[in-house]
Amino acid sequence: MVKDVEPAKRNSWVVWEEAGRYPDLIIEILSDSTAKTDRVDKKQLYQNIFRTPEYFWSHPCTLEFQGFQLSKDMVYEPLPDVNGMKWSNALQMYLGIHNQKLRFYAQDHSLIPTLAESTQIEHEQAEIERRRAEALATKLQELGIDPTTISV
Repeated sequence: MVKDVEPAKRNSWVVWEEAGRYPDLIIEILSDSTAKTDRVDKKQLYQNIFRTPEYFWSHPCTLEFQGFQLSKDMVYEPLPDVNGMKWSNALQMYLGIHNQKLRFYAQDHSLIPTLAESTQIEHEQAEIERRRAEALATKLQELGIDPTTISV
């Protein structure tokens, strides 16, 4: 019996909870203990039973990275390498290794920041704007203008 789990808290695809639909893309994180199964058995399962259009795997320690797409003959063929990245039609973006981690890239090949990186960028931009505002306020005060009286 399967426990009811909120979709956001699930870490696997459950076909019967997806109205019988199989995933369009599978990304497998390899480990030394599962790599052989992922490369052979699961690849065959996803190709022959699931018919998943795209299958990627990545090993976080060895940095092995592969991607496959179902051909017209319903056989996985390796995706071409584009500057160390592989295109995903399902995601409409590239996947590749950056700083020893599997990452996503935009169509223009630019790295898509993680949530933590985006937060850091926003923080840095806010700090730049704060310093700019302080410098402007100081300059206005030097000119004899009270910056608190200026309305926007």
